[in-house]
Amino acid sequence: MDNFIATLVYLLIGMGLRRIPGFHRDTGMVLNAFVIFISMPAMVMLKVPQLTFSADLLILTLMPWGTLALAALLVLAASRLCAWDRATTGCLLLLAPLPNASFLGIPMVRAFFGEQAIPYAVIYDQFGSFIALSTYGFLILAMYGADGSRPTIKTMLCKIVLFPPFVALVCALLLRGIPYPPLAGFILHSLAETLVPVVMVAVGFQLTLRLNRAMLGQLSTGLLIKLVAAPLAGLMACRLLGLDGEVVRVAIVEAGMPPMVAAGAMAMLANLAPRLAAALVGVGVVLSFATLPLLYRLL
Repeated sequence: MDNFIATLVYLLIGMGLRRIPGFHRDTGMVLNAFVIFISMPAMVMLKVPQLTFSADLLILTLMPWGTLALAALLVLAASRLCAWDRATTGCLLLLAPLPNASFLGIPMVRAFFGEQAIPYAVIYDQFGSFIALSTYGFLILAMYGADGSRPTIKTMLCKIVLFPPFVALVCALLLRGIPYPPLAGFILHSLAETLVPVVMVAVGFQLTLRLNRAMLGQLSTGLLIKLVAAPLAGLMACRLLGLDGEVVRVAIVEAGMPPMVAAGAMAMLANLAPRLAAALVGVGVVLSFATLPLLYRLL
């Protein structure tokens, strides 16, 4: 409970800092860059070597793709039923299936399950959500974006293999079984400790809650799919298959994360219903502080 309250406090600090003139409007982007290039690679290098590999870890790579497929199908069905325009459909296809598995997922997994579960969140994010963003996400932009440009396989692969946390993941896997020198371990630990406070301050700093009555239907549908339908479907599938354990519970909680911040940024840059994209991210983060504890209680 203390970790959960601390995570919420960090978010509120970020929201408060936005009102202080001394903090530039790009502060959130700078904090995001620090997390991507420093905090998250350090966390990956520190925690992934502690993983005990087993068949259970497959659920961490399969769950994000299964819930992605379900969410995309539900969005397409809702789009046809409600006759949404292409921009709205593209926006929801981008945000409803892709969870905020790293920036919010890792702090929440730590809050619910403790430090020992962080490697599971890293695997879910890097082999699931991040690769989905770099492949499925770019395909949605190509199909629904204004310029219609199609990403090449080379472009997508480069984005994946050059992403700093992914590079750290590969290095951590190669170095499994090799103990770090004491000084290196201390430095990695101190940098990894910055991840949760910095990322939650960044999320709070960038949080926007601009609502428009005209988009309440699309907003409600997208968040219902992302925060409720996807994780409950994952939970039901695991129960039917007789799957249980901490790995499974982490995967289900990750599936219930709100829409990915990076996916929202991509939608806004591509002019795919930018106000709806901002609302999905902002309102999703706020609502997740209510839905995630409820989901956790179901596990």
